[in-house]
Amino acid sequence: MPRLLLAALLLITAPAAAQTVPAMPATDAAVASPLRTYALRLKPGQDLRRELLAFAQAHSLRAACILTGVGSLTTATLRLANQEGPTVYQGHFEIVSLVGTLSVNGSHLHLSVADSTGRTLGGHLLGGNIIYTTAELVIGELPALDFRRETDPTFGYQELVVRPATAAAATTSKPATVPVRKKNLPPRDRN
Repeated sequence: MPRLLLAALLLITAPAAAQTVPAMPATDAAVASPLRTYALRLKPGQDLRRELLAFAQAHSLRAACILTGVGSLTTATLRLANQEGPTVYQGHFEIVSLVGTLSVNGSHLHLSVADSTGRTLGGHLLGGNIIYTTAELVIGELPALDFRRETDPTFGYQELVVRPATAAAATTSKPATVPVRKKNLPPRDRN
């Protein structure tokens, strides 16, 4: 009987209690897009961030993301959490995570690396991350979207704003090209 009374009391007071809790701010609705992928390898001596930004420019990527990235670095340059400037690490590092958004309108990339003892460091990917042996990357383009960076009044940082791509913007992205070879077919099967 006491359990029944407690349950009834909770049901009666729950709506009133819910009304006293401040409402969460509305969030933007998620927007869907098809996905086009690119796979590439960076070589020794190349700057990871510079090459990613150059790739975005060369392919007119308005909305893209890093799907995966592995490899190694001789120099890791990161902006650590709540720090103003870069921190530079010298040595040999494995890329254990590379994530973020990529766009000709502004990118936001994070990198985690591990040293030879397994100690892992991570932060904002800055220029000066130099490839040691390789960087193997898969980039996903979202052609139906347009990523922008606008000042968020909460902290004053340039934050992501997702918009539907305009028809003109969606068609300016260079399509992925794959050479196609026609097989030598008998004359009756060619078309």
